[in-house]
Amino acid sequence: MSEVKSDGPAHATARPAAPSQGGGPLAALARFQSLLVPVLALAVAFAVGAILIRAQGVNPTYAYQSLFSSAWLTPDGILRTLQKATPLILTGLAVAIPLKVGLFNIGAQGQLILGGLATAYVGYRYADLPGPLLVLVALLVGVLAGGLWAATAGLLKATRNVHEVISTIMLNSIAAGLIDYFISGPMKEPGQVIPRTPEIAEGAMLPNLGIVPIGFPLAVLFAVAVAWMLSRTTLGFRFRTVGENPNAATYAGMNLGRTTVLGMVLAGGFAGLGGVIETLGVTHRYESGFNAGLGFDGITIALLARGNPLGTIPAALLVGTLRAGASNLQFDTGIQPEVVDMLLAITLLLVSIPILAKLLFRHRAEAPVSTPVSAPETGGLA
Repeated sequence: MSEVKSDGPAHATARPAAPSQGGGPLAALARFQSLLVPVLALAVAFAVGAILIRAQGVNPTYAYQSLFSSAWLTPDGILRTLQKATPLILTGLAVAIPLKVGLFNIGAQGQLILGGLATAYVGYRYADLPGPLLVLVALLVGVLAGGLWAATAGLLKATRNVHEVISTIMLNSIAAGLIDYFISGPMKEPGQVIPRTPEIAEGAMLPNLGIVPIGFPLAVLFAVAVAWMLSRTTLGFRFRTVGENPNAATYAGMNLGRTTVLGMVLAGGFAGLGGVIETLGVTHRYESGFNAGLGFDGITIALLARGNPLGTIPAALLVGTLRAGASNLQFDTGIQPEVVDMLLAITLLLVSIPILAKLLFRHRAEAPVSTPVSAPETGGLA
């Protein structure tokens, strides 16, 4: 494979022309659309939420004040919010990285729960290992489980051109079935009615740093590392080039199949890491309801962040705040916590429209030339 430089001609061809610095208000709006779209989406979602809350006879200002104050104005609330935000950052990365490669990873949920289950197994099965070694092994196994599960979708895309949205959705269902089988059968805690695994060894449990779960700074560091990788390394340049213009990437000698699989493996590894941290730091076992839709929330996180790894941090904090404050919202006002799901659903709908339209029309424009990843172009993965 030929070496690709970060200032090579393919990149210049792939990157769309920057909007003009002039052109009046519309040009200014276009330059800041990455910030305006999620902000407007949130504003519309909260406005619709306020109407629904008022319809239930509750003051929307009081309801939102209760939601946010319970999440941030007490030590327990801060800890709970950061615990919620930690796996969300990682599942956000699991969606954001494939977006750079031109893929839409819907499978973060399956990758996360398999990572969590694999970690739980190591945590109780090898309880005799020294604490640090047990944590390291459990972490690696969980990340590997998520990465390998995502690699399945990457291989199907690279070798058979199976659309990743279809394959990852199906893999989510398969993963859920596998989880149900294991926690109800071979891995079920003896004498326990609830389908769940035994508790992991105490040495494998991740501690909290005061009101900060230890996984949160790790997740932030990973988000920064991914942003650096995508913007400063040859691998990141390949990801971006393949995502923006597969034809230019092929012309530059890049192996589209290998890049596709690698992007999915990285994504699955981060989703699996989200399950690892949730298991070792919060639940300390795997049981029904463990995931609570964290993988699907990662889609909202990535789209709110407009695919920017650094943007997943504030997006995850926002969604973590809503999740952490939802239970108190019901206690204080009587409003069902599902109002938070409605807020997130509206936000996801509004922020995803521009990205989905871009992916849809790009694929349609490229269809007469060639498919993005196909065996004749790439020679498989060899």
